[in-house]
Amino acid sequence: MEAVLARRDSLVVLPTGGGKSLCFQAPALVRPGLAVVVSPLISLMKDQVDALVGNGVPAVLYNSSLTAAEKARAVAGLREGRYRLLYVSPERLVGEGSESFLALLAACDVSFLAVDEAHCISQWGHDFRPEYRQLAQLRQRLPGVSVHAYTATATARVRHDIATQLGLVDPVELVGSFDRPNLVYRVLPRARLKQQLLDTLARHPREAGIIYCTARREVDALAAWLTGEGIPALPYHAGLGEAERSRNQDDFIAERIDVIVATVAFGMGIDRSNVRFVVHAGAPRSVEHYQQESGRAGRDGLEAECLLMYSAADFMRWRVMLQTNGELTDANLALLRQMERYAAGVGCRHRHLAEYFGDGYAPGSCGACDYCLDELEAVAEPVVVARQILSCVARVGQRFGALHVVNVLRGHASEQVLARAHDRLSTFGLLRQAAASELRGYIQQLTALGLLRTSDDPYAVLALTAKGLTLLRDETSCPGLTLARQRAVRRDAPRARSRVEAQSWEDVDRALFERLRALRLETARQRGVPPYVIFHDATLREMARLRPSSLDALRSVKGIGARKAEDLGPIFLSAIRAHASSVA
Repeated sequence: MEAVLARRDSLVVLPTGGGKSLCFQAPALVRPGLAVVVSPLISLMKDQVDALVGNGVPAVLYNSSLTAAEKARAVAGLREGRYRLLYVSPERLVGEGSESFLALLAACDVSFLAVDEAHCISQWGHDFRPEYRQLAQLRQRLPGVSVHAYTATATARVRHDIATQLGLVDPVELVGSFDRPNLVYRVLPRARLKQQLLDTLARHPREAGIIYCTARREVDALAAWLTGEGIPALPYHAGLGEAERSRNQDDFIAERIDVIVATVAFGMGIDRSNVRFVVHAGAPRSVEHYQQESGRAGRDGLEAECLLMYSAADFMRWRVMLQTNGELTDANLALLRQMERYAAGVGCRHRHLAEYFGDGYAPGSCGACDYCLDELEAVAEPVVVARQILSCVARVGQRFGALHVVNVLRGHASEQVLARAHDRLSTFGLLRQAAASELRGYIQQLTALGLLRTSDDPYAVLALTAKGLTLLRDETSCPGLTLARQRAVRRDAPRARSRVEAQSWEDVDRALFERLRALRLETARQRGVPPYVIFHDATLREMARLRPSSLDALRSVKGIGARKAEDLGPIFLSAIRAHASSVA
């Protein structure tokens, strides 16, 4: 904010929900003139402008979704100086027909230019948009205007590319912590997807969540199946008509639906702050994508779960897709391998993600991932198990995939095993007691550790690496090797809770919270705004903890300013009093 006020270029990296928008919205109200915000998605612009207007801030968007009359009103308001913030797409500023719009801006006393989702500028980023790279020309069209870039996910290499491509002049570079301590990260080998989904949804009754799939047909099938199971869900992907996509997104934001199944086309900048879970039904193509998508959970700072379900097939599918699209570069392959290492890794998930982005992480347990919550257990003799698996891969001639190797190790006499006489191998039935999902997990871990590799063929074949061959010959060659498996869950055992979850519910009257939540939804529908514009869940929990009885007391609740206290205070205070009477 100080950089904006000092008219000095800046590059800001903060995690999703970390306050990036506030960094340019607040100075826009202090500095005279019009702040221009470049945003990549219409839905992102709409959400932010709705929230600003709901808080009494004069803001407007200008994009292809507006009618001719709406565009005329926006232009008139800009000429008359009625707005403090203008949201536009990069195409509107540098695309075909942008000359007249730039001429309009030149006459509008532009105070500064904010480039949101700035990783789209970088060819090393995960959402490269060619139009973004042309934004540097705005420096000539709007001389003297400072430029500020904001993103949630940027390694040092991406940050350098952003600064170069935007032509930032001696920018202040501010990189916040990448860690989101309120998120609980879990990773599971995908085995019985539908049951795994039902188990996850059972942990989040009547809570909002996003389920990401790689393919559109998977999105449609899962949304239909969940709805059939009594869990209303809507699909979202680029194959749907624009009207249906917008309707489904609006239904999710307005809390008419709590579960949405989507491709990665959904979610950038979505302002529903109370998303309590994000599930990836398949591995994304990079850690950057995973950080961005999983970061849509818990934007209100309250606890949320991020579950990744993966298999080796996911990474093979991405390789094929990248090759088909002509994008199989060394950079993209490196990103994919890093994602594979995260998925199959054994250790603190928060530490892994923080260190990936160059962020230091303090020693000790995060208390908010499957590893630190003791949901994984270490294999007693990892070197022995690893060598047994490597030996099986070698004995089947390094010509078969994970399924066949697992069948041999478990002693499963499948048709293919019998046809190849692999039931006569010394490794047949060597790990008979292990579940198939457990063995698949070990194979993934050994691949991530560089002891095994998979071929790039349509049917991935397992083979030993030089490092794996060395371990097979010398059991001392891999000191510190660890393997882990999911700990068996007792049905009667209490669910482990993260530290943030335990703290956020402390002394909260849950019945009152649900009553206030219902009132928020009713009020939002009466006013035609998304519920988060009324209050966030964190504010409702604070109300249910403190149970204020006057407007003065209500103003002390986090998230309630003077304007909202005056506007909404009487309604919510009445509900709090009614609840107190009902339990007295």
